[in-house]
Amino acid sequence: QVQLVESGGGLVQTGGSLRLSCAASGRTFSTYTYSLGWFRQAPGKEREFVAAIRWSGGSTSYADSVKGRFTISVDNAKSTVYLQMNSLKPEDTAVYYCAADAFLRLTTGVPDYWGQGTQVTVSS
Repeated sequence: QVQLVESGGGLVQTGGSLRLSCAASGRTFSTYTYSLGWFRQAPGKEREFVAAIRWSGGSTSYADSVKGRFTISVDNAKSTVYLQMNSLKPEDTAVYYCAADAFLRLTTGVPDYWGQGTQVTVSS
């Protein structure tokens, strides 16, 4: 099993910044097996991919809507992945979920493991 615990959501004004964190753990969790990513779901919309990263940090992937504004990074020592969100817009308002799986499944499919989600609200 893999456990994912997110933190860092909140309320911010348009143009502001937030940093989300996701700590990974579990009996079967291994940085050699899993990559981590972020998804989000706005009210009335489907969950969508935001960003993903390999533990080595060498490969990243971003949704077009967040490129240039969001940055995903890892701290291997803490088994934690971060999502730095800058220049936030009201349309970024959503519940953000951390997910773990193979890198390809994170970017093109439905991951097996999910965190509980953290709310991000951007006011106009």
